[in-house]
Amino acid sequence: MVSADHQLSQRRQCALLRLMRSGLYYRPVGESSENLRFMDLIDKQFLETPWYGSRQMARYMQRQGHKCGRHRVRRLMRKMRLMPIYQTPNTSKKHPQHKVWPYLLKGLAITRPNQVWCVDISYIPPLGTMLRKALPGSGCVGAFCISSRSWTGSAARSWLGGCRTAWKQTSALRL
Repeated sequence: MVSADHQLSQRRQCALLRLMRSGLYYRPVGESSENLRFMDLIDKQFLETPWYGSRQMARYMQRQGHKCGRHRVRRLMRKMRLMPIYQTPNTSKKHPQHKVWPYLLKGLAITRPNQVWCVDISYIPPLGTMLRKALPGSGCVGAFCISSRSWTGSAARSWLGGCRTAWKQTSALRL
């Protein structure tokens, strides 16, 4: 595309083609002979054991007496586009005894803001000292009091089961 013997200068040719001039002078460097030898060994072993990832392949190479670490093997496997074949967990299949809950908003036309609210608490990690069981005689039967700090820095408190217990915040979960 860009030639040195053209009537326009190389700078002008690059500007017209919207290319960086540094790309003209770059000469790609190939892999070293040691890496080519490692790639050949990895390729031969991968044909025998296609489930080997970079860790297992690096251990294999070290057992064979080659000084080749996991990161080098990973880079070479990526360069050769080798991906290990292994069984993945089948999480999309539902358990036959699992209860299917009905979708309660089916057929409901949502026409205004704040008409429907949704809360998902399935990904809250254990809160440690923040999750406290209510004290006996406090009016909270079997309820938990949870305290956390919201992103604005103000304390957010919620009581499950109508708990009206006076309690103090011992630690804060920072989001």
